[in-house]
Amino acid sequence: MDFAKYHGSGNDFILIDNRTDFFSADRNMIANLCHRHLGIGADGLILLNSSEEYDFEMLYYNSDGNLATMCGNGGRCVVAFAKSLGIIQQQTQFKAADGIHTAEILSTNRFETMVRLSLNDVSFIHQFGNDWVLNTGSPHLVRFVKYQDLNNYDVDQEGRRIRYQSLYKDEGTNVNFVAETSDGIFVRTYERGVEAETLSCGTGVTASAIAYSLVKNLYHGPIKVLTRGGDLKVNFERENEKFIQITLTGPATFVFHGRYSI
Repeated sequence: MDFAKYHGSGNDFILIDNRTDFFSADRNMIANLCHRHLGIGADGLILLNSSEEYDFEMLYYNSDGNLATMCGNGGRCVVAFAKSLGIIQQQTQFKAADGIHTAEILSTNRFETMVRLSLNDVSFIHQFGNDWVLNTGSPHLVRFVKYQDLNNYDVDQEGRRIRYQSLYKDEGTNVNFVAETSDGIFVRTYERGVEAETLSCGTGVTASAIAYSLVKNLYHGPIKVLTRGGDLKVNFERENEKFIQITLTGPATFVFHGRYSI
């Protein structure tokens, strides 16, 4: 099985060209492929499938092997992968678990592709004290903390505690801890399915930027977001409590090609 490894701001993925539908999406197999010590190692696996209506279809699996919803960093990576396969040029429209997305390639060099990815409109945002709950293609909780506390914050312990609260039922939620910086926000995310902190989460930084705009009463972006894996930019327009024209801009970095016996 041929594959490619990409990362989006440190959030890394195994990508497979599955247009011939050869890959059996077995949960245990995917978990083994994503295992850091016993497999290739990744936060998730992405299948690029054929689509009759769109350029391609993206299927995203968490590292535990379960089919997941939208992944913003993975979306940028699959766009760069599609470009490398000659499926697209500078612009694309593709299908994902949460609907249709468009994307534009802004620049490329040997290893890095800068991608602007559209995300679906966001509404039904709920505030519970210092927490915000919303869905940006995947469910997220956003909690604001002090900047001086966030670097040493136990994201795994606190994120896991929140993720399994009964409020979020069986499917759980992703948990983002956010601090304001001089020119934007700093975000650390505990991802369900990975069950640990990742270096970056695309839908998580988007949810965090939207929550930040509500706190600061901002009606449009861009908002600069710093993660442990790098910088991202979230843009949007706000109409009352609905957010439209949402885009996530950042790099998709090629790591290597490989072949794996299955």
